[in-house]
Order: sequence, then C-alpha cells, then structure tokens
Amino acid sequence: MTDSPKYIIGLVFYPGMTSLDIVGPHQVFSALPGIELHRIWKTLDPIATDDGLVILPDTTFKNCPPLDVICVGGGLEQRAVVDDPEVLEFFRKQGNTAKFITSVCGGSEFLAKAGLLQGYRAATHWGMREQLAKLGVEVGTDRVVIDRNRITGGGVTAGIDFGLTVASILYDEETAKIIQLLLEYNPAPPFDAGLPEKAGPELVNKAVSFMQRMSSLELAK
Repeated sequence: MTDSPKYIIGLVFYPGMTSLDIVGPHQVFSALPGIELHRIWKTLDPIATDDGLVILPDTTFKNCPPLDVICVGGGLEQRAVVDDPEVLEFFRKQGNTAKFITSVCGGSEFLAKAGLLQGYRAATHWGMREQLAKLGVEVGTDRVVIDRNRITGGGVTAGIDFGLTVASILYDEETAKIIQLLLEYNPAPPFDAGLPEKAGPELVNKAVSFMQRMSSLELAK
C-alpha cells in the first residue's frame, strides 16, 4: 500500500437510509488497497438507518475532498431528504469532478434529481423503477448497470455485486475475486423470490403494501 491513497471514495449516509445498501459496498471498498474512504453527511451527528442501525459519519459536505467515487443508497425515509437543496447541490458539485458517479437501490433518485443521470441508463430497486423512469432515466433491470462512468446497483443486496464490480473497474478482476472469496460471497438464497418476475403477482402486491405501510409509519414519526 502506498502512503497516499490511490482512490478517494465517498459514501453518503442520511437519516432513514437502508443500511445494507451502503454497508455492503463499504465492506468491499474497505478491503481495497490504497483507499481513502469517507462516510459523509451534513453533520457528524449519529445517523439512525431505517432498520435502527446507528452510523457515525466522519466527513461533512463542507470538508469533503473531491471524490473519485461518490455513492449513495436508498431507504424508507429518503423522501424526507431526496429534494433537499443542500444534498442535491453536494451531488452536483462532486459529480462535476468524480471519476465515477454511483448508487445502490433507490439512491439513483438522488443522482437523477441532481441532474446526473440524464441521458444515462441506471438501475434501482424494483419498487422504484417507475419513479426513476418518470425522472427521465432509462431504467435497467440488471443487478448492476454500467453506463460510461455511471455505475448503479439494484435493490439492497445488489450493493455487494455493485461493490465488487466497482472494485474490478478501479483495480482488476483478480482483486475483486479475492475480496469476494474473503467475504465468502457465494449466494444460495433459500427461496427464489428475489425479483417480481420470480415472486409472482400475489407476493409482489403484498410486498408493495408492506413497503407503503412502512414508509407511512416512518413519515409519521
């Protein structure tokens, strides 16, 4: 490892985000050599995610250095911050110079509203595909979508696939494979119900109702 970082990566955290959206990529990125990793928000106050996990940022919008990679995830409470002018301005500022502009799950909505996905194809959580399309984005259904220097992951668990994909681009395939092996990332889900196309309409309707109910409860807090 060299004395100076090879890449500066910034992960944007916010209240009510889904922790696994970013914790997955964070785990992958933290294993890369020569990485300076920033956990970013407006303040350094603890952030409670939508599952109750508390995360402590170490970088603010004001003192964040220019990033090589900027990433944001989604969450049940993202509606409370996704139109925040200060948040969107941070993405626009970093997006002007970042080598890679990225997101996982519903985080693509932040990028779209900051004007960073116009003319690009991007992934998001299946429950947000229609919303992203309304923002003028060509929505891809792959687990990870690469369109030039925009790299976006699908919903939640796709963050690990996304992280490994970014690792292979920043370094090489072998480095990404070593990290995958270290993480023992060898998915074998107990059920084949991880996509609407596989789950069937009845289960999808129940899942949508669950998401709507949870979002309403979070907004009512």
